[in-house]
Amino acid sequence: MNTETKKPMPETRGAYPVLRTITTRWMDNDVYGHVNNVVYYSWFDTAVNAWLIEQGVLDIHGGPTIGLVIETQCNYFASLSFPQTIEAGIRVARLGHSSVRYEVGLFAQGEPHAAAQGHFVHVYVDRQTRRPMPLPPALRAALEQLLVPA
Repeated sequence: MNTETKKPMPETRGAYPVLRTITTRWMDNDVYGHVNNVVYYSWFDTAVNAWLIEQGVLDIHGGPTIGLVIETQCNYFASLSFPQTIEAGIRVARLGHSSVRYEVGLFAQGEPHAAAQGHFVHVYVDRQTRRPMPLPPALRAALEQLLVPA
């Protein structure tokens, strides 16, 4: 195991094919005056799932396929706080048979570099059986729009 880890650098907006606006809320701040770390993960989910719904490839109430998170990670570079507006950049780094690695950069409105960036992996499963299943063709086609070279 490599015990040395290279510290990631914040990326720029151009690294993400899609940007979505997220409004901070009063309750997002913690006692230290900045957005609590758990909120960032909520923003990752919100940005990706809202985009999927808008593309018509995610039916959260009755679709036969759902995405379950199996891995997540985030690096923090700068504080964000209410009442800032956040812009979430989204991309797909890996598109597998039944899984997708989404990468998200969170930017303070107008700032060129990410205040935080991370990823999460969805495994798409049958809603009833919770067994992995191939990505539906429409979902795969939509995700290919966000796919960036490794």
